[in-house]
Amino acid sequence: MRRAFHPVEARLDEHLPQDHKLSKVYRVGAGLTGMLLVVFGALGLTHHIGFFDTGGDSVLSLNTNGALSVLSICVGLLLFAGMVVGGNFASTLNIVVGVAFIASGFVNLALLDSSLNFLAFEIQNVLFSFVVGVMLMWFGMYGRVGSALPHDNPYWRARHPEQAAREERYRGARYRPGPTGA
Repeated sequence: MRRAFHPVEARLDEHLPQDHKLSKVYRVGAGLTGMLLVVFGALGLTHHIGFFDTGGDSVLSLNTNGALSVLSICVGLLLFAGMVVGGNFASTLNIVVGVAFIASGFVNLALLDSSLNFLAFEIQNVLFSFVVGVMLMWFGMYGRVGSALPHDNPYWRARHPEQAAREERYRGARYRPGPTGA
């Protein structure tokens, strides 16, 4: 008899050991993206652009102003914190920040030619938000989501506890050491 799936039983942030090899992917994704955002924000601040200036000043081919520079530094530092903590926190943080970047891209796309565009976004900023959002989501979901996760993956095991237990019993039954322990 198949047991019903209960989302509470398979919380994705609890089943992956902190030292699992996937933690490196989450950390690298958070660290590289955080570094990129901090550099962009720092360069924007060094250009002494007004805080809410929409005059078209650019840094690294992206429009910016003081507000966007400070926001970029803050998000970059948050991603650095995710890199330092690592593990499930970094993975979940990458996913959440990735979704926020994609949402920001859509919101700022709608605000491009309006007076509410106080972050001085242009179309290249919108595209950058989409690319960074998808990249962060990919880093965060790597090894957590998919239809072909290997059966030794802790997320697959959490979603299929009965089958995982059967496979574990089968592996245990197959390995019976001889009288010498070999």
